[in-house]
Amino acid sequence: MMKLQNYVLGEWVTGTGPQAELFHAVSGEKIGETSSGGLDFKAMAHYARTVGGPKLRAMTFHDRARMLKAMAKYLMERTAGYYAISAMTGATKADSWVDIEGGIGTLFAYASRGRREFPNERFHVEGPMEPLSKGGTFIGRHIAVPLEGVAIHINAFNFPSWGMLEKLAPTLLAGMPAIVKPATVTSYLTEAMVRDMIASNIFPEGTLQLICGSAGDLLTHVDMQDAVAFTGSAVTGRMLKESAAILEHSVRFNMEADSLNCSILGPDAVPGTEEFDLFIKEVVREMTTKAGQKCTAIRRTIVPSGMEEAVINALKKRLAGVTIGDPSVEGVRMGPLASRGQVRDVGAAASKIRAATELVYGGNDDFAVTGADRRAGSFFAPMLLACANPFTHTEPHDIEAFGPVNTVMPYKTIDEAIALAKLGRGSLCGSLITADTNIARQVVLGVAPFHGRILVLDRSSAKESTGHGSPLPNLIHGGPGRAGGGEEMGGGRGVLHYMQRTAMQGSPAMITAVTREWVKGGPETTDGVHPFRKFFQELAIGETMITKARTMTHEDVANFAELSGDKFYAHMSDEAAAKEGVFERKVAHGYLVLSAAAGLFVDPAPGPVLANYGLDNLRFIKPVYPGDAIHVRLTCKQKTAKDTPEGGIPQGVVAWDVEVFNQLNEPVAVYTILTLVRIRS
Repeated sequence: MMKLQNYVLGEWVTGTGPQAELFHAVSGEKIGETSSGGLDFKAMAHYARTVGGPKLRAMTFHDRARMLKAMAKYLMERTAGYYAISAMTGATKADSWVDIEGGIGTLFAYASRGRREFPNERFHVEGPMEPLSKGGTFIGRHIAVPLEGVAIHINAFNFPSWGMLEKLAPTLLAGMPAIVKPATVTSYLTEAMVRDMIASNIFPEGTLQLICGSAGDLLTHVDMQDAVAFTGSAVTGRMLKESAAILEHSVRFNMEADSLNCSILGPDAVPGTEEFDLFIKEVVREMTTKAGQKCTAIRRTIVPSGMEEAVINALKKRLAGVTIGDPSVEGVRMGPLASRGQVRDVGAAASKIRAATELVYGGNDDFAVTGADRRAGSFFAPMLLACANPFTHTEPHDIEAFGPVNTVMPYKTIDEAIALAKLGRGSLCGSLITADTNIARQVVLGVAPFHGRILVLDRSSAKESTGHGSPLPNLIHGGPGRAGGGEEMGGGRGVLHYMQRTAMQGSPAMITAVTREWVKGGPETTDGVHPFRKFFQELAIGETMITKARTMTHEDVANFAELSGDKFYAHMSDEAAAKEGVFERKVAHGYLVLSAAAGLFVDPAPGPVLANYGLDNLRFIKPVYPGDAIHVRLTCKQKTAKDTPEGGIPQGVVAWDVEVFNQLNEPVAVYTILTLVRIRS
């Protein structure tokens, strides 16, 4: 029998006092127990803030990203053990894949995003420079720095791996330590994974702590630098959000609550179409994956009036093919709920919905279970209900049975479908299955204010679609109203939730010094050596070169037109160019100007500059005519070192601020060019 421990203050600790019992969801046997009795929650928070926090904040985003990648690889090598443990929660192999490898995939995703979107610094500069004065001597910039507290993660029972890792990834990338509190009923999988994470020594000391039992008085010890992220029921979330310490210290509280998500069948997706079949498949998948224990699962199935019978019959046929039982048995597609308590809760909620609906499938206690004892395990069969008057009976829109329970309801018009979707009063996600782009536009814009995510599914995306109920690290996971009003993941947005955004005001010199990113008006230096002759570490932020001038000729324009094939009328004839009133006469190609500018600032001989890496934020400000003389101001704007693969060339990315001027010293083009520059060994 397992005796789960808590990881506290750098040690594995067995809780004292009454123990919470843990049961196998399939067999009903007691498999372990745990407690958090005797833990000093105040000391845990202090330890995270004073030991883990400083270590993480001393690392750059790129350091933290490498740390996440190393942990993801470490955990991927140990997934076989996690699958065996996950089966005890009632998860099928497919369920476990979403939970285990989906969670590890989130670590990989944020490791990649941390290197790609964030600087190799301990802070993040957000957005462009904001001019605050006419003369340009007073400007503003937003920076984001890690909060100096601890992130407390309170997770739900349905995804003991993914629920932890999807919160940890952006938290650690931001530079905050975490205390993880999984739901006790399935905490044995979380504990096994955390044991491996601690044993790896990849995370700095104090970065991660684990509570397998009750959270006790932990939330009474939060302060203004802390953050709390909660996943679970709206009732519990509301209670935690209103904790005295959270309110007193304005602690950041992100809630992702269960919601009454819907799927809408478009009126064009009639029986016999690929979209109709996709709809049936998607609804049944969301009812049976994780036995319907998903905060994103479809609870309300909204279909065109007159199609109810066809939809119900198709759903019944597909549900009849779902084998319920022990996930380890070949052919079983749906396992049990997580606990007997969940069976009681789902049954009670379903009974309330049944009072206002018609039962069309399931609903009896005498269903077949393969490879297990139905009465000993936590099994609950799929239940399909129908509500003929969904605007009159509000139960399907108000009550959630957190299991394989779904209600079919009709709509007469698209506006009615939108209105029904809104009756959920805020959802994590909704889906629309249609091939009609006009319907898609109308529905998406209609329901978007009430949803955190919307899937529009048709035959063209079906093969690669991740489905209605799959949150992805690239996109936000959360929703308004009943869904909690929060956002998790969402790419870089999830990282910034654990950082303080601060508006900084000052001179260009001060802003440049603090951010280590040159802004216009900041100090410029030159030593007479061409910057392309310098290695990465020899270049200074603000190092500037002003080139000689080059006169653009009619021959340049004609030759470029022939070479590029760009014979747009404005480049070919004075008369044609002037006719529309945009240009005075024939104008040089914008890309000819860029090419000529490169010819002015590039040093052609082999040296530290290895390659052009890209071009950002290009704007053509004024036209360049034949006879105009252009010159370039090239300034070293930012430097970012890259990882060197084994046997590779040490190098970094240098961002150059480029301004192209005409003979009147008027800017004609501005952009940022990126070069790969060798790092001197």
